[in-house]
Amino acid sequence: MNKTISTTLTVIVILAIAGVIFFAGTMHARANAFGPFMMGGNGGMMTNGGNMMKGYRYNNTNLTPLTVNQAKASVEKYLAKLNNSDLQITEIMIFDNNAYVVVKETGAENGAFELLVDPTSQIAYPEHGPNMMWNLKYSGLNHQYMTLVPGASAGVSGYGWDTNTPDDVSGEMTVTSEQAIEYAQKYLDAHIFGATAATDPVRFYGYYTLDFEKDGKIAGMLSVNGYSGQIFLHTWHGTFIEELAVQ
Repeated sequence: MNKTISTTLTVIVILAIAGVIFFAGTMHARANAFGPFMMGGNGGMMTNGGNMMKGYRYNNTNLTPLTVNQAKASVEKYLAKLNNSDLQITEIMIFDNNAYVVVKETGAENGAFELLVDPTSQIAYPEHGPNMMWNLKYSGLNHQYMTLVPGASAGVSGYGWDTNTPDDVSGEMTVTSEQAIEYAQKYLDAHIFGATAATDPVRFYGYYTLDFEKDGKIAGMLSVNGYSGQIFLHTWHGTFIEELAVQ
């Protein structure tokens, strides 16, 4: 074989191998950075969460966590802008990355929507994930106020990643509360060894959200789609500190 041709082929092979190694390394890094956080109902396929919205997974180790009163005050300011007296705070959970707050309609069994409070700016904003993608009644409101989200990426619309979710707010969810707990526990058994799903999920318009414990302590939170049973693990809260039920 001509020496020039041989050299050229050798270079091509080396470049091809380098390209494969680079691609594999990139995919591995992405998988480790975001990790699996979605699962289909009844133990379906896991899906890696891409960088659709910033903040899905981070750790603000140098921040001073919010107090319950600080979180409550921030959410009250947010709700005041909505000018809707039927909305009220019913639960506040403090984590080291943020505060998580459940807002309900007065006299309603369903939760209305979920908010987070940033510990640095003390600004309340709609929680990303199911609250924006699966909330049948308040997803439009969430997108309207997305400009308040520190570092959030615009352009995520609709109910996202689940074609089984209907447009009818009044429609009854096909997944019951008991089934949501069952699906959540099945996910935890497969992916977070020793974790136990709470038995009191909060029902929202289109999905459920519930805590889970490990070693007797709250270790995280996940949501279950009310029509497909799809699991969405919340990966942005950090370590649990305290909570308050607001009457």
